[in-house]
Amino acid sequence: MNSTIEKVILLNGGKELQEQTSKALSAFEGKRSEVIPMLQAVQNEIGYLPEEAIREIADLIGMPESKVYGTATFYSQFYFSPRGERTVKVCLGTACHVRGGMLVMEALEREMGIKSGETTEDFKFSLERVNCVGSCALAPVVMVDDDVFGRVESKEAKEVLKQSDPEV
Repeated sequence: MNSTIEKVILLNGGKELQEQTSKALSAFEGKRSEVIPMLQAVQNEIGYLPEEAIREIADLIGMPESKVYGTATFYSQFYFSPRGERTVKVCLGTACHVRGGMLVMEALEREMGIKSGETTEDFKFSLERVNCVGSCALAPVVMVDDDVFGRVESKEAKEVLKQSDPEV
């Protein structure tokens, strides 16, 4: 597949989604204690946790879907909709917040045309707010995947995106 959009279209078709879910779960024995590793494996394979995957995990371990979903929603590492190719994280911990992290978040939301927790229509970027990235001396901090941008000002939002994807 050439793009994330094509992948989402195919996954929504059902057959590929079922095959990928089965592949991700093939290494497990079907024990309830495996629920979190199963969720992680499916998300690593597909990129998010579609309803069908939650249902298949529930069936495999003999647990109600609501309990599997409840487990997944407890942890912020799990996503229930397709994610962008790149993840933009804005730190809003104390140091970053005090130094204008919220202004940076608002600038990125305007630039990307989405709110925190959403993904752009072209699936290039997902935007998240995080509590701390451990780089308080560089506050406010933005991370694009593993790239750290420190002392970011709101007027630099577009430049951060451009450095991550020249087509922006």
